[in-house]
Amino acid sequence: MKLNTFTSILSVHIAVLAGTAHAFCGFYVGKADANLFNEASQVIVVRDGDRTVVSMLNDYKGELKEFAIVVPVPSVLQKGQINVGDKKIFDRLDAYSAPRLAEYFDPNPCDRRQYEMARKDGSGPIMSAAPAPATSSRALGVTVEARYTVGEYDIVILSATQSDGLETWLRQNGYRIPKNSAKALAPYIRQNMKFFVAAVNLAEQAKTGFTMLRPLQFAYESEKFMLPIRLGMANANGPQDLIAYMLTKNGRVETSNYRTVKLPANMDLPVFLRQGDEFRNFYKAMFGEQAKKEGYRAVFTEYFWDMGWCDPCAADPLSGDELRKAGVFWAGGPGVEAPPVAPLPGQPQGRITPPRPVPGAAQPVMLTRLHVRYTPETFPEDLMFQETKDRQNFQTRYVLRHAAKVEADACPEAKPYLEGVSKRQEQEAQQLATLTGGDISAIRKKLSLPPAPPQKPWWEGLWR
Repeated sequence: MKLNTFTSILSVHIAVLAGTAHAFCGFYVGKADANLFNEASQVIVVRDGDRTVVSMLNDYKGELKEFAIVVPVPSVLQKGQINVGDKKIFDRLDAYSAPRLAEYFDPNPCDRRQYEMARKDGSGPIMSAAPAPATSSRALGVTVEARYTVGEYDIVILSATQSDGLETWLRQNGYRIPKNSAKALAPYIRQNMKFFVAAVNLAEQAKTGFTMLRPLQFAYESEKFMLPIRLGMANANGPQDLIAYMLTKNGRVETSNYRTVKLPANMDLPVFLRQGDEFRNFYKAMFGEQAKKEGYRAVFTEYFWDMGWCDPCAADPLSGDELRKAGVFWAGGPGVEAPPVAPLPGQPQGRITPPRPVPGAAQPVMLTRLHVRYTPETFPEDLMFQETKDRQNFQTRYVLRHAAKVEADACPEAKPYLEGVSKRQEQEAQQLATLTGGDISAIRKKLSLPPAPPQKPWWEGLWR
């Protein structure tokens, strides 16, 4: 078997993881999906107790005969613990949890009754906002624990007693691996972990009729709630991105060995973000700016929600059947209507409606979407997780507020309303510049705002 690629589960490229509910009153007009980050790996992790199911999306571009992955796992996996999944599950989770853009429209200030109601419920305009000689496996300290063919993948489970021996074995078996791989392998060998090695079986792959590689899934039991990211850094060229969809029973998931922070969200931003790729460009720049501010040493929460209901949904929650396909092993029971929860901070209060339960849903499933940009220097340890008791819903949502079209002399309320809109737009421009590190002058120009008046020296007039 001739293979020229060595990677881990989370490498950038696998070639080279109460109160009354209030209804949403606006419209979703855009989202920043995982494809926005071209070099991002995606992984689904299902966890309850010591049971874990991991799904890896193999976004490999290149000749399939050169594809292979190496994943540290806690034990020798039986064939029944390995499955070939469906990429659509990743697409569904992404669509459901992606950062999104919402828009609202100001009521006409001359319609006094509607305008006053909007101001009271918070939706009005004034808001803050060379190959070695062959050596036997035994001499290298490598044991082939099991071999399987699952779908289009040939899978070998290895154990090893020395990292340089494992590196040599991989090279002898046709894997072109990065230099100094033994150093990356050593910590996993010290923990007595096994190595899940998968390569494409071209004959089996041809039978599937799929042109893209399907995700690999594996289930295991371990006290450790973690993802091995260090091995994937062996062939990293610069910072890498990881988007992890964490599915649990009870609460939000966070990292226990790194800082977990929520991204800035629920802010008013300039309305031009609705045009073309403006929102996608904004989100990419904003995430890059926030990651840089944290020194690439933090894990960001992009989304947390109870999938038993939604208010609103950018996409429908996953059905019980879809959750089972994602690896949620407790899914499949009758639908459960979740209790109402308070709206998101800053979300306008509109007409009151109950949350929408998911028909045929399983027991409650919590989705935490985590996004991390990391380097070998800033993330020297694998990601360790813990499920918290926090159930406060959160989403990276950004709001556009369209001003009403009204003349300043149309009614007594029109002039102060337009003055408020002008102040709001300036605040939105400054907020956008702060989030992205962008040029405030360029933002003002896009909004057709007058340039800011020159600031006098703070000391001018001090002694007059």
